Amino acid sequence: METYRDRTKKTKTRVKDLLSRMTLDEKIAQLGSISVTPILVNGKFSPTKAKEHMPLGIGQRTAVARASGLPAAELAQVNNDTQKYLCEKTRLGIPAIVHEECLSGYRAKGATIFPQNIGLASTWEPELVGRMTEIIRKQMRSAGVHQGLAPVLDIARDPRWGRTEETFGEDPYLVSRMAISYVQGLQGEDISKGVIATLKHFAGHGLPEGGLNCAPSHITPRLFREVYLYPFEKAVKEGGVLSVMNAYHEIDGIPCGASEELLTNILRKEWGFDGIVVSDYGAIKQLMSVHKIAQDYGEAAQLTLTAGIDSELPRSLCYAEPLKKAVENGAVSMELIDRSVSRILDIKFRLGLFENPYVEAARASTVIDTPTQRKIALEAARKSIILLKNEGSLLPLKKGIRTIAVIGPNADSKRNMLGDYSFPSNAGYEMVTDDQTQKLKVVWKDNDLKAGIIDVPAIVTVLTGIRDKARAKTQVVHAKGCDTIGDVRNGFEKAIKSAKSADVAVVVVGGESGLIQECTSGEMRDSAVLGLPGVQEDLVKAVFETGTPVVLVLVNGRPNALGWMAEKIPVILEAWLPGEEGGSAIADVLFGDFNPGGKLPVSLPEKAGQIPVYYGHKPSGRRSSGWGDYVDCVAGPRFAFGHGLSYTTFEFSNLKIGPKKISHPGVISIKVDIENTGKLAGDEVVQLYINDVVATITRPVKELKGFKRVSLQPGEKKTVKFSLPTELLAFYDTKMKRIVEPGTFKVMVGRSAADILLEGEFEVRV
Repeated sequence: METYRDRTKKTKTRVKDLLSRMTLDEKIAQLGSISVTPILVNGKFSPTKAKEHMPLGIGQRTAVARASGLPAAELAQVNNDTQKYLCEKTRLGIPAIVHEECLSGYRAKGATIFPQNIGLASTWEPELVGRMTEIIRKQMRSAGVHQGLAPVLDIARDPRWGRTEETFGEDPYLVSRMAISYVQGLQGEDISKGVIATLKHFAGHGLPEGGLNCAPSHITPRLFREVYLYPFEKAVKEGGVLSVMNAYHEIDGIPCGASEELLTNILRKEWGFDGIVVSDYGAIKQLMSVHKIAQDYGEAAQLTLTAGIDSELPRSLCYAEPLKKAVENGAVSMELIDRSVSRILDIKFRLGLFENPYVEAARASTVIDTPTQRKIALEAARKSIILLKNEGSLLPLKKGIRTIAVIGPNADSKRNMLGDYSFPSNAGYEMVTDDQTQKLKVVWKDNDLKAGIIDVPAIVTVLTGIRDKARAKTQVVHAKGCDTIGDVRNGFEKAIKSAKSADVAVVVVGGESGLIQECTSGEMRDSAVLGLPGVQEDLVKAVFETGTPVVLVLVNGRPNALGWMAEKIPVILEAWLPGEEGGSAIADVLFGDFNPGGKLPVSLPEKAGQIPVYYGHKPSGRRSSGWGDYVDCVAGPRFAFGHGLSYTTFEFSNLKIGPKKISHPGVISIKVDIENTGKLAGDEVVQLYINDVVATITRPVKELKGFKRVSLQPGEKKTVKFSLPTELLAFYDTKMKRIVEPGTFKVMVGRSAADILLEGEFEVRV
């Protein structure tokens, strides 16, 4: 038996043996990838097509679930058949890694759809994210999928950027805690039974020029290290992540995919990362076609391989014949080829693919969207909802209310409950890029899917949720009012009539998340306007002017600037993109069956012209010298980072900090009591911020360094404890050395960045 097939041998030994047996063509095949479409005939695996398209094997198989649209058991069988071909019909029998998106759930037909990332961040509960990704891991692995292209760790401080919804928000500490839980839940304790997580987009993708996707990011080195790299570093060092994906954009003239400093020096040499780096889709060829730093595909391959990208996704284009020619003409060394091939083989051995390349296909359908999994989706959706405003305690609605008008384009839309990387959002079309012009075009595979007719899994709309929750004597009337986009107002009259007949009008507005031109948020769908799209704001105004109390429900991916609505509308719920159980969750909150406890993971501006608006600004930030505010607007946000109301009240007291003086390294203990002083059970998020009072480098006015979501019954009191390692106080000094500086630090505890209730301080001695 060949050494590489002997499971008793060490992984390094197996990798070395297998590598020594490979030809250059076989090595390059391992650096590439292929979609499932070329090797399928009528939804079945074709050995003939496989021999044509991957005769020497393949490194990765791309988005099989999304591209095929097959149900779980059939998908698992296709994956089994493909692995069988690779293991038995290629010379060395190397199985492939199968990857798929899993941002808000496994992107496959029938798989559970959870809230979009920005909603998950609004729960402020990393443990819940971990439970979610455990479900995703089981669903993916059961179908023969080994790698998930998530989580997104971009810091989002420009809501014009359409991918803001895919992020965990504006704060590096909050993002890092969510990231670690996401990674650990997906990968599990034993990676041979787990799914590789992939951090993206490495790095700085969330602050593009003009808010335009993939535009250059202008980030200074210190800001880059302290804010934009921080979540990635923690996910590598604490989360143990096994894959990273480069970002498309450039920083200071260097595209991230060509940055050896980023992909090798920082990621591997500084942080000790020992997994694989995969290219974002088409990122390698973009060095030629977009960034213009390579003359051809071969030079693009040489630049990215040197920088540290091991695998080209979604198909072999540059890491194929162009790379082979670059090796043969001496532009690329065999050492570089072997370096990346070794990393890929190492991961395949660690995944256990050589020993267990197959799955039990019939079992795959039994772990897809089970009742238990839907309960977690419901819990996540409930906990993600933020009560931004509740004047006059209009909510919760009385169960015996006579008439409810449910109005708006998102009131009865299944499609618009979902984020841009869910299966229904992606099914039905292919986006094709013209290699010469780089222009995108959309090719529809199914006109019914284009119309949004997808009912797998069952997606609960807001209207359905309200009808299911309302009592039999309550009349629920519905009027769409208008479309998500466009200027047609034909439905206004019915909406106004419905509102006038009702005791309350629940107006459900927002956008449509996706990657194509019909969509208003998501990848490549950036916006210069942060208000509601189309004529939705006019619809809200028309309903408001009827005099009927209005509950505004935002079902959207973009953090909106609500303008006059933030002042005039009495009740506003931010529901983001809540997933398949979103309608039930929103109804539970409206009727008081669930007390909202979500908190904003981003600051919501008053107007788009304030961007960027974020809480952790420098002392000179968020103010104009002299007068402070803009001529026509306040300088601060309309709703602060961490903001979110409840149907009950909470009291914070008894802040204790110890020791008051400490040497680095050490740990400060911070305790605070929280009591539910209202009449209803509810959740509050205790938020811990610090400020370095005087430092040699300007420091943010506040930095989140701890948080805890706490559930309390009426009259119940709990003590929340934080352990603050002095390492969390570190920053980069004038010589770009990471230090903890002696001095006084202010401690601030509250319910948002703008609502600090208790303060104290401690001193660090170094």
